[in-house]
This record gives sequence, structure tokens and C-alpha cells, in this order.
Amino acid sequence: MTSNDYDPASEGAETDFARRMSYGDYLALDAILGAQHPLSEAHDEMLFIIQHQTTELWMRLAIHELSAARRAIAKDEVQPAMKMLARMSRIFEQLNNAWDVLRTMTPSEYTRFRSQLGQSSGFQSRQYRLIEFLLGNRNHAMLKPHAHDAETTKLLEDELATPSLYDEVLRLADRNGLKMPAAVLARDVRETHSLNEGVLQAWRIVYEAPETHWMLYELAEKLVDFEDYFRRWRFNHVTTVERVIGFKRGTGGTGGVSYLKRMLEVELFPELWRVRTIL
Repeated sequence: MTSNDYDPASEGAETDFARRMSYGDYLALDAILGAQHPLSEAHDEMLFIIQHQTTELWMRLAIHELSAARRAIAKDEVQPAMKMLARMSRIFEQLNNAWDVLRTMTPSEYTRFRSQLGQSSGFQSRQYRLIEFLLGNRNHAMLKPHAHDAETTKLLEDELATPSLYDEVLRLADRNGLKMPAAVLARDVRETHSLNEGVLQAWRIVYEAPETHWMLYELAEKLVDFEDYFRRWRFNHVTTVERVIGFKRGTGGTGGVSYLKRMLEVELFPELWRVRTIL
């Protein structure tokens, strides 16, 4: 040891973890760092695996935050919910940045291991599907890829039976004096909410007098902010796939880029986007 070497133990740092919980123990790093199992000798397969595994970890946090935000809104605890929604935007900012790393992989590099993926594809992600359902995009056809897994099917079916985040926001607005159409409040929550003129006009009241309806105005803008990041994530997904595989069909049998471009048309909170046009 030279005179410049620093020993943290000299200032009281713990260095003996034979009988104590260490950093690696707490984070279960052996399991996480041992979960990468490339099926080829291709150098870039490790990038592909880690990209998708870290995406799933961020989605795990997204589900945690969205679920808690929905519960808070249902209990009129709006301030904590807005904090969680702000975090959601930051989560999807991280997910957006991750595409920049994957785009360093060229088409020729991807083809060296693409066949090893079999029929696996990102659209089969149960966490992504749960996020879509939580947000209100309740496409029942997307239950089919999970039909073989009873646990996942039940998880998604239970979510379909629960009001979406936007459903709870509309109910909150109604409880706070912003009259929402009875048909919307009593609708079948298993189905996707579609643009409703009555809801649009209700939000118009908020946006024309934000100082009078500040809580709802701020909450609406938190939702728009989050969907903005979510749309960017979808767009970056399309761009990355087109850059890497062009217009080939996806490994899961979808149209690849064409399928992803259709997803760009989905609006999670349609009235919050349309209200800007009528102000």
C-alpha cells in the first residue's frame, strides 16, 4: 500500500461481510448478473439481452408507480399521485435513452444471432401488456400470446376488470365538481376508453380556467407529460427496429415496423390531446 492509498476502514467503513448483508446480497446481484445466457457466439447478443432485461426492470418499477398512483387517485390523494406520475416520465426518459445503445448494433451484427430468438418477441412481454392495460389500452387480442401461462393470464384478466388510471382520473374529476358523462363513469372498464365529447368539454372547462381548477389542471398536464414520453418511446422503438431489420417481419410473426407504426396511433388520454384544438 502506498501513502496515497485510501482505506475506508480507517474511517469506520464496514469491510467484513462474512456475517453481514452486503451490497450484492441486498440487490441479489448474483441472480441478476447471472441471468444473461447468450445462445450464440455473436458478440452483440449480450447487448441485446441486457437491453431487454434492463427494460423489463424499468417496467417493473413503472408498474409499481402506476399502480400506486391509481390507488392514490381513487382515494383523492392527488399530490402523491402526481409525484409518482412525474417519476413515470423520468422512467420512460431512461427507456428512451436505452434505444441509443441498441442502435449501435448494425443489421449484419443482429443477423448473426437473430435465428436464436425463435418466435420470442417484445410484444409478448407480460409487463408491457400490463402497463398498456393499466393505462387504458385494453386490446383483448393481446391476451392470446399469454394463453399458455395461467398465472399471467389471470394477472392480465384481473387488470382488465379494474378501472384504468384514466378511468380513476375521470372519476376524481367528477367528485371534484367537473361533471363527467354518466355513461363514461358507468362504462365497462374492460374495454378501451374512446374519445367522448362530454369528457372533452369537461376538460375544456379546466383548461380555460386553470387557476380555478388547478389540481385537475396540474394532474392533466402530468398525464400529458407522461404520454409524451411514452409516445417517444414507441417512436424510438419503431426507428430502432427499422434501422436494424428494415421491413422484415418480426421474430414473433408481427409485421415488424408496420405493427409498431400502428401502435403510434394509440392515444391513451384522447381528450387531453384534443382539448388543445378547441381552446
